[in-house]
Amino acid sequence: MKLIDLSVPISPSIREPLPASIAYASHEDGAKQAAAALGLNSSDFPESKAWATETITLNTHAGTHIDAPWHYWPTSEGKPARTIDELPLEWFYADGVVLDFSSKPPGYEITTEDLMAELDRIGYTLKPLDIVLIRSDADKRLYHEHYAYLHAGVSAEATVWLLDQGIKVVGTDGWGWDIPLNLQAASYKAEPRDGVLWAAHYVGKDREYCQIEKLANLDRIPKPFGFKVSCFPVKVEKGSAGWARPVAIVED
Repeated sequence: MKLIDLSVPISPSIREPLPASIAYASHEDGAKQAAAALGLNSSDFPESKAWATETITLNTHAGTHIDAPWHYWPTSEGKPARTIDELPLEWFYADGVVLDFSSKPPGYEITTEDLMAELDRIGYTLKPLDIVLIRSDADKRLYHEHYAYLHAGVSAEATVWLLDQGIKVVGTDGWGWDIPLNLQAASYKAEPRDGVLWAAHYVGKDREYCQIEKLANLDRIPKPFGFKVSCFPVKVEKGSAGWARPVAIVED
C-alpha cells in the first residue's frame, strides 16, 4: 500500500491568525534539566548530553486539525455539543473521496451543484461515513503572507447537502471550511444580514459533524476514490478541536 501524508507541519513560519511558537531545548539543555531534577551534574551524562525537547505554544486550531461540534456552537441537534474527546473513533477511519476544485479562484464559494457536478464527473455516489476532502490547492501557498485568505470555501447549503448523504467528516486544504473570513466580513459590512458570517460552520448547530482544516497533498492521491483516510484527532480534554496527521491509504 501507499501512504500519503495529508498534513501540514506545526510551524511558526506559517502566516496564519493562530500561529504556533516552538522553544527548542538541546541535548545539553536536557542534561542541565536532568541534573537539576536528580541532584546530579551535567557532566554525569555522556558528553554532558541528555534529552532534547520542545515546548510548543499553539491553539488547537493551529496546523492540521479536526473541528469538533463544540467549536461551532454550545449545542448540536438539540443536545450539548460534543467535544473532540467525545466523538466516535469510527468517524475518523473510512473511505475517502477527493473533490477537485483547484481550478476555482481563492474566495470561490462551492455550491451543492458544484459538488454534484464533480461527483458526476468522477463517477461516484457518496455513502454514509465517507470522508469528503475538498481540494483547492491552498496548501501550495502555505507560507504566503495571506495564506488564510487563499482557499475556495464551501457554502452552508452545500455543507448541509453533504451531511444529508450521511457524511460525518469533511475536510479542506484551505485555512478554513467557509470562504475566507475577510470576504465574509466585507460582505457583511456591505449588507449586514444573517447567513453571511461563518455560515457553513454554523450548520453544526443543527447537524453534528466534524471538519478537517489545513490538509495538504490532496493532489498526490492518485485517484478520487477507492482509498482509505485515517485522521484520528488528538484527545484534547473538552477540546473544540484536536490536532491530527491525516493519511491517505492507497492499495497498490
